[in-house]
Amino acid sequence: MSSSSDQTAQRRLAAVLAADVVGYSDLMSKDEEGTLRRLRDLRRQVIEPRIRSHRGRLVKTIGDGFLCEFSSPIESVRCAVDLQEAVARASSEERSKPLQLRIGINLGDIIIEDDGDIFGDGVNIASRLQKMARPGGICLSGKVHEEVRDKLPYHFEDYGEQRFKNIGRLIRVYCLLAGMDLSAASAEARSTASALDRPSIAVLPFANLSKDPEQEYFADGIVEDIIAALSRFRSFFVIARNSTFVYKERNVSVQQIGRELGVRYVLEGSVRRSGERIRITAQLVDAVSGMHLWAEHYDGVIADVFDLQDQITASVVGSIQPSIRAAEIERSRRKRPENLDAYDLVMRSLPHVWALEFDANKEATRLVSKALLLDPGYPLALSLAAWCRGQRIVYNWSGNVPDDQRETLRLAQAAAAIAGDDPFILTVLGAALTITREYQRAQSMLERALTLDPNSAWAWNRTGWLHNYQDDPEVAIQHFERSLRLSPFDPMAFNCDVGIGCAHFIAKRYDQAALWQEKGLKAKPRAAWIHRTLAPAYALAGDLDNARDRIGELVKEYPEIRISDIRKALAFSREVLDRFAEGLRLAGLPD
Repeated sequence: MSSSSDQTAQRRLAAVLAADVVGYSDLMSKDEEGTLRRLRDLRRQVIEPRIRSHRGRLVKTIGDGFLCEFSSPIESVRCAVDLQEAVARASSEERSKPLQLRIGINLGDIIIEDDGDIFGDGVNIASRLQKMARPGGICLSGKVHEEVRDKLPYHFEDYGEQRFKNIGRLIRVYCLLAGMDLSAASAEARSTASALDRPSIAVLPFANLSKDPEQEYFADGIVEDIIAALSRFRSFFVIARNSTFVYKERNVSVQQIGRELGVRYVLEGSVRRSGERIRITAQLVDAVSGMHLWAEHYDGVIADVFDLQDQITASVVGSIQPSIRAAEIERSRRKRPENLDAYDLVMRSLPHVWALEFDANKEATRLVSKALLLDPGYPLALSLAAWCRGQRIVYNWSGNVPDDQRETLRLAQAAAAIAGDDPFILTVLGAALTITREYQRAQSMLERALTLDPNSAWAWNRTGWLHNYQDDPEVAIQHFERSLRLSPFDPMAFNCDVGIGCAHFIAKRYDQAALWQEKGLKAKPRAAWIHRTLAPAYALAGDLDNARDRIGELVKEYPEIRISDIRKALAFSREVLDRFAEGLRLAGLPD
């Protein structure tokens, strides 16, 4: 804005409402004229009259969206609810796919131009909240919630503090779910909305089956710890404790809870005491289908109650993440290709990312690149793109190692710049820094990731490899074992076996090195790169026949590979690389 316009612009505090039509581009591609007519009628008959009735001002319309300002936060929320109810009713009377709005509301300082247009952070945050809202839903900033929470008869779900693009501070977000008399179609959209963005989960109060009042506190403590641990995952929406504890001692179906809270997944459980023994059960349920995704029980003694509580929290959280990930991957596979968004493409890429195979790496790269075309600032997609590049280097697939190193680090740092408090993204940055052999910075990133999420199996895996690279095999083995305990059925579990094998090689226990790497190869037989370190383990253990066989398998996938290529790809110390090279020569691989 020019200095002259600064002199004429006015500032004031206002509630800003931003809204748009969900899936507008898709609707236009199928029926352009009909969609334009429906949107024009909706604005004239529903949207504009209701904005006026709540004493708001329609600032402007932008394609399928519109921007309003209100002097009262209460009126802005009332108007939003009125709009959602009216739009749902109007759309339910049509045979076409119903129109749905997403609405975001923020209270902040705005700049008003001479032509009536408005600008500033107050507007930008409302726009970010609108994009976060579910179809048929409303997202409020913490400032709006503070003004309306005790004055309106609606249920607000606390989504915690969120980081938005180009906003330099965290914004507290609340979403309006219950208390809105929307049509069945809109209610269904809210109940499945988590599948459209990122998975959401509610942890219900655990039932106290022993009827011992003391166990009530223990059960509540477990639930609070699990909620706190899950909240560290930026990839999840975790419903706040105050919202889930209203279901305590109520006989309500999981499907109903899912509809009322707008979540896809529900964790429920129970506590039973018998003498000094205590048993805790937990199960993860898909709130839409009612299908059980995971279940486990834990036994312990009262004397170790706090250790047991920590163990249960770590185990449940470690199991929930891969279980939900698997469910989300399966859901994305069932979607029609033309309906895939950036999130779906990332979910589809994950099995290929974790496969650690050449063809899988190419497919993962294709899917993640497509996701970034749709959303260039999607931190998880940036992070996975970095790791796909990193895999090319580590597994001898790169045609240009220096370029891939630079791009791996650039993408990983770009993701961390957007989501610097996401444990997964910090772990990828730590892994990228090991590839460029910046071990001190890598350690800092991985330690930060584990501080944020002590139950991250992959962060423990990557710290295991970092200790291998720093000639610290005994600690490396401990970290790989910790990763396996946290997530024994994780797709990356075989990588821990290989890592333990390499740790034994570093410690010159060559028989054990071969044993563990064979275990990893058995779990992932197409990962031909394992033969690079398995062959020298056999060779230095004195088993040259097996060593030569492994080199034969290696060159089937890498016909031109030489010892010098392997040395460039691996990040071990020079002394360890020298021993790998010695074993590879004994096995028959040329320098």
